[in-house]
Amino acid sequence: MSEPARYIMIGGFLGAGKTTAVARLARHLTDRGTRVGLICNDQSSGLVDTVLLRSKGFSVEEITGGCFCCRFNSLLDAADNLRRASAPDLFLAEPVGSCTDLIATVSYPLRRIYGDRFTVAPLSVLIDPARAARILGLAEGRSFSEKVTYVYRKQLEEADLIVVNKCDAHPPALLERLVSTIGDTFPRAQTFVCSVKEGTGVDAWFDAVLSMDSRDSRPLEIDYDRYAEGEALLGWLNCTVQLEADAPFDGNQTLVDLASGIRDRVVAQGGDIAHLKMTLDSRDGTGTLSVVSLVGNDGEPDLRESLLDRVDRGELVINLRAEADPAVLESVTREAVTSLSGVRATMEHLEQLRPGRPVPTHRMTQ
Repeated sequence: MSEPARYIMIGGFLGAGKTTAVARLARHLTDRGTRVGLICNDQSSGLVDTVLLRSKGFSVEEITGGCFCCRFNSLLDAADNLRRASAPDLFLAEPVGSCTDLIATVSYPLRRIYGDRFTVAPLSVLIDPARAARILGLAEGRSFSEKVTYVYRKQLEEADLIVVNKCDAHPPALLERLVSTIGDTFPRAQTFVCSVKEGTGVDAWFDAVLSMDSRDSRPLEIDYDRYAEGEALLGWLNCTVQLEADAPFDGNQTLVDLASGIRDRVVAQGGDIAHLKMTLDSRDGTGTLSVVSLVGNDGEPDLRESLLDRVDRGELVINLRAEADPAVLESVTREAVTSLSGVRATMEHLEQLRPGRPVPTHRMTQ
């Protein structure tokens, strides 16, 4: 029998930087000769994360229609598919950003039922400092409703490793206060400060997830009714759009303008953006993408990756998550897309929903 593969789960709320972290760690490992398989997860199909990670050359499986806890058998199937395709030494898995109770429903079952196939790393939970500071009472500003905040805090409560991400974009004084508050409020976790985008401070965290094992601890005390109500307040939208123009256009600026347009329309409708992610693939054979991310109502579009030249067509993928009615997300997205100047937009696929009640396949306690 082959050696067990390591299973690393990188969680955290929507917009915390999980996909960037998965890509950074995957590159770190492959550069050292480790074979890596990636598993993405979402409530619906058409994921920006999958498009982005595959564009970087990684082997990726996608689990849709529910979180890892509710699609546990699909998680095992994804691992088997990756084993057959590329025989990875290690799996990196990114759960849905509104999911919690992952240790009892994923880590423990993997260890106790399938311990001959996996060694399980401690659960990492990434946070965005601006959002965390508001939720933990360290900064003023709009935040999520109480039931959504309940889910956010439960993610931190069960974390083995809390990763304060985006340190390059926030003052040291705020980061110090945040780390101190996390240490007082969630003392069971080890805390790291880094920027996965820039690669600053990631080595200590990488060492921990690669060397430490998931530990037994008391199960998370969680009210599944409140958890379900909190998730159900979040609207989910995924869509794929074909863009075409008579003359070459700036795809990067188009995505930035579209992100701003969607944000402004969501805010005008009283919604609260958790995360907006978009890619534009020109399908020109270069493998390059335009990638834009926006976190929060007051966030600005962040052009993470750029197309090299102007394009005359492309496939646009939009993932929008917000505390808002999904029907509102659909209407503002359609309006923003059709308002783009100089391009013709054809909507190929659109799904909008509220997450259903989580019903784990397994829930194991110590």
